[in-house]
Amino acid sequence: MLTPDSGLIIRKITRWLVLKVGIVSDTHNNLKNCNKIVELFNEAAVDRVIHTGDITQAKTLEVFSHLDAPMWGVFGNNDIGERESLVNAASGFGFEFFDPPLTLNWAGRHVVVVHDPLELQMIDTKEFNVVLHGHTHRQVISFERGRLTFNPGECAGFMTGYNAVGVLDLITMDTTILNF
Repeated sequence: MLTPDSGLIIRKITRWLVLKVGIVSDTHNNLKNCNKIVELFNEAAVDRVIHTGDITQAKTLEVFSHLDAPMWGVFGNNDIGERESLVNAASGFGFEFFDPPLTLNWAGRHVVVVHDPLELQMIDTKEFNVVLHGHTHRQVISFERGRLTFNPGECAGFMTGYNAVGVLDLITMDTTILNF
């Protein structure tokens, strides 16, 4: 039976299911851009944020602590020297960061997250609906055999000259690129 409060209950349950995911990669400690990313993801009302690596410094995670959604991610090749401070910062902000590959099961989708797409050679990706990666600083959105491979590109802006993050709807599998 629906009550006047049912809408609130449905919204809370939907939020818990993780339907909309913000995807960011290769921030390389560009704090100005990270502040913009927080604004974009909060406006988009994402349920979770995934960072596909190359955070590079703990103060980047401090900026991301202003997200309205929890952050999960993997470490990239440029995170090696700052690994201990990144682990401590991630833990302090309630973020979850791992060595790749990170596998998730959200909204009934099997997701794998790596930094370098070459890391995918060590994984049987057939079992995954979604493959997320970074490292190349180039956008990739491809659907093959029912599997989405997605890299929103870089958001540090120093290799390609553009900045972008992505939003993935796990129910519809629609992707959106947010350029800034």
